[in-house]
Amino acid sequence: MKKSISTLLLLAALSSSAVVFTTSCSDKDPVEVPPETIDRNNLKGEVKAGEHLILESGTYKLTGSLVVANGGKLTIKAGVIVEATTFKSGEEIRYIAVAQGGQIFVEGTSAKPVVITAAEKKPGAWGGVVICGKAPINRGATASSEVATLTYGGTVANDNSGSIKYLRIEYSGYSYTSEKEFNGLSLFGVGSGTTIEYVQVHEGSDDGFEWFGGTVNTKYLVSTSSEDDQFDWTEGWNGTNENWYGKEGLGRGNRGIEADNNSTNLKLTPVSNPTIKNLTLIGLGKQGAEPQAIKLRFGTNGTFDNVVLSNWDVGFDVQHDESVAFVSAGQMKATNVKFDNVTTKAKGSTTAGAAVDVTKVFTENANATGAGAGTATPEWAKGWTVGL
Repeated sequence: MKKSISTLLLLAALSSSAVVFTTSCSDKDPVEVPPETIDRNNLKGEVKAGEHLILESGTYKLTGSLVVANGGKLTIKAGVIVEATTFKSGEEIRYIAVAQGGQIFVEGTSAKPVVITAAEKKPGAWGGVVICGKAPINRGATASSEVATLTYGGTVANDNSGSIKYLRIEYSGYSYTSEKEFNGLSLFGVGSGTTIEYVQVHEGSDDGFEWFGGTVNTKYLVSTSSEDDQFDWTEGWNGTNENWYGKEGLGRGNRGIEADNNSTNLKLTPVSNPTIKNLTLIGLGKQGAEPQAIKLRFGTNGTFDNVVLSNWDVGFDVQHDESVAFVSAGQMKATNVKFDNVTTKAKGSTTAGAAVDVTKVFTENANATGAGAGTATPEWAKGWTVGL
C-alpha cells in the first residue's frame, strides 16, 4: 500500500507542528495540504481522500508516481512546471494519474500555461497523465487501465474528473512493453462533466491523446510530433469536439487519427461515435509505411466537419465490415473536407480484406479552414504551445 501524501510529500512537517489530514465524507471539501510542507524536489505519492494538494508556483520535481485517489483533489496553478526526473532501470516510473472519484484542476492561461515535462528532453522520458472516470465503456462494466492499473468505466455519463485548461505535456510515452505504454493524455472512461480544453502533447513516444470509452468532450487540442498517432480512440468513446490540430514531426509518426470501436467484438455497445468539428491534420508525406490521415476501423462510427488534410499518402482509410457499413448508410461521414497533397483521398477494405469503395465518406470544400487557419497555426494555439 502506498503511503499517504502526508508522509511522502510533507517532509518538512515532520520537524514542525503536527499536521492532521482527515478522511473526508462525500459532503465535505478536501483539506488543503499546507504549501510550505511540500517538498518541491520529491513530488510523488498519493493524494488521499480528504486531501487537496495545490501546486502554487515555480517548479516541482516529479520523482515517481503521483496518484489522486478517490476523494482526493489536485490543483495546479498557472505557470507551474512539473518536471519528471530521469530514472534508472528498476526505479518507479514517473506519471500523474487520477483515479475514479479523484479530481484534477489545471488552471493554466494562454500567457502562463502549466507545463508537465521531463528533465531528459526526448520522447518516452516519463509516463504521462492518466485520468480514470466512471462513464460507460464497451470493454465491460468496468476495466483496469493498461497503465497505472486503475479501475475505469461505469454508468455515470456525466462523471466529473475535474477541469484542465492550458496544459502542455512534453516528452511522455514511457513504454513497459509494446502492448503497455503511456500516451501523453490518456482518458479512461472519463465523463462529460470533465472539462478538457487547450491541451498540447508534444514529442511523445506513443499517441498524443487517447480515449478509452467515456463521454468527455474536448476543445482546442494540439498534438505535435508524437511518434505513433496524434489522436486515438477505442472502447466506445462518444464525445463532441471542436478545434483539433495535429502535426507529424521528428521524421516519423503513423497517423493523424486511429479510431476503433472494439477490436475483439466490433459490434459492442456503446459504439465509438464522436463528433469532431474543425480539424487539421498535417503529415510527413510518403514514408516507408502508408501513412493515413484518418484510419477508421474495428466498428467505429464518427462524424467530421470542416477538415483539412495535408501531406498524407491516404486521407481516409476505412476497414472492416462494420465501419464500412456506417459509411454505406451515410452515418459515418466527413463534410467540407479540403485535401492538400493527399495521394489517395479514400480507400476501404472489408473484414476479409477485399477492396471496397468508401468515397462516400467525404464531401469536399476547397474553402475549408480546419482548426482555424488551414495548415497554418490557428490563432487559438498561439502563445502557449511549442513546435508550431
